This record gives sequence, C-alpha cells and structure tokens, in this order.
Amino acid sequence: MNTTDALLAYVLRLGDTALVTGQRMIERVTGEPELEEELANANFALDYVGQARLFYAYAGELEGEGRGEDDFAYLRDSQAFRNLLIAEQPNGHFGDCIVRQFLFESFYVLQLEALAACGDRRLADIAARGVKEIRYHLRHATQWLVRLGDGTEESHRRVAGSLERYWRYTAEFFDGDDVDDVMRDAFGGPDLASLEPRWRETVAGGLREAMLSVPEDEAAQTGSRRGLHTEHLGYLVAEMQHLHRAHPGARW
Repeated sequence: MNTTDALLAYVLRLGDTALVTGQRMIERVTGEPELEEELANANFALDYVGQARLFYAYAGELEGEGRGEDDFAYLRDSQAFRNLLIAEQPNGHFGDCIVRQFLFESFYVLQLEALAACGDRRLADIAARGVKEIRYHLRHATQWLVRLGDGTEESHRRVAGSLERYWRYTAEFFDGDDVDDVMRDAFGGPDLASLEPRWRETVAGGLREAMLSVPEDEAAQTGSRRGLHTEHLGYLVAEMQHLHRAHPGARW
C-alpha cells in the first residue's frame, strides 16, 4: 500500500467515526436528564459533525475524483464505512451514552494528540483543532461517570452494566493494520502499542474515581477496519441518509 492510499483510508476512518458519533449523539436530543445537558450534547454532536466535514473534505482532495463531504457522508452504503464499532452502538439509557463516550474519548484524545504532531500538515492541523474540543468532551463525560458511578445504588448498577457491555469494543482501538503501520512509519502518526497503556491508565483512573472496576479483557469485538460492523450501523446510515437520497442534488 502506498502512502497516499494509506493516508486516504486513515482520514476516511477518522471522518466515519466522527460522523457516526455525531449522529448517535444528536439522536439523544430531547432525551437528556436536564436542559443544560441537552445543550451540551447538541454542541458536542456539532463538534463531531464539524470534524467529520474537515476529514471528508481532505479525503476528497486526496482521492482526486471530485467527491466531497456530502458524497462520503450520504452516498456510500454502510458496508463502505470504517468507523469504530463502539461509535455505532445504540444509545440505550443515559449511563450507556456516558460510558461509551468516556471509553472512546479517552482513546480519541490520545489519537488526536499524536496526529497533531504527525508529518502530514493538513491532518495535523485538523487534529490540533479537534483535540481541544475532545478534551472538553472527555472532562464532561468523566464528571458524569463519577456522578453516576459514585451516586445511588441504582445509578452505580446501571453504569457498571454499561461498562461491561461496551468494554468488548475497546480492544479495537489498538487492533491496527497496514494502514496504521504506514501512518506511523511514514507520517509519524499514532503508535497504537504505546497509546494503549496510556489509555488504560486514564480509564483506570476515571473508573476508580467513579467506584467502578476495570472489566476483564475477554470476548473482544473488532472488524471495522475490514468493513465488518454490527447490525446497528445499517439502520443508522439509512436514517441519516434518507433525506439526501430522497432529494438527490438538492441544495439549501
């Protein structure tokens, strides 16, 4: 695989994960426990959509075939998406959403920090902008995790269950392939092997403060880098793309 193809594939993965995460978050609007949380969630969703637009715009330039952000977001089938599996999981209850964001964003912050220092200037600039947003997101998710985990017996039980459900998807963060290898070796991108212990340290600290235990590493679920997804992604993509496909070529 040449460096341009690897860079394109990597940027699309980032865009797909950002878009799917934003879509899942916007689904929660009107379902948050308080008004302030509604506003925060909506803004976080827009942050992710904004990041997806930047990644997709760059992917279009790298590809050089005239495709842009709308083409990547709305005119690909779900099998073409390469988002991390954890991003596509259904929202469930509020504790599910907080645990999912905490686990993912603890990794995403490290990934973006590494990319901000990579050798591809365009990708580094996007990452440097995005990491500022995600650091705030992670702080917010961690505060809620502690509030729920160290709260009532019911809230603790629920987020402990959420943690058990989502933990199986975290191994995929570090399940690299040849694209990740090229990004590391040719562009100075993230070294997944070195990120994992840092991620585990961050997660263990947050869970400890929330009075939660780190789950056992077993029954890992991976495959997004090969286009293997859970059944949930197809429904998400169909809903997200419905309006665009119903009115092809429409513009505001």
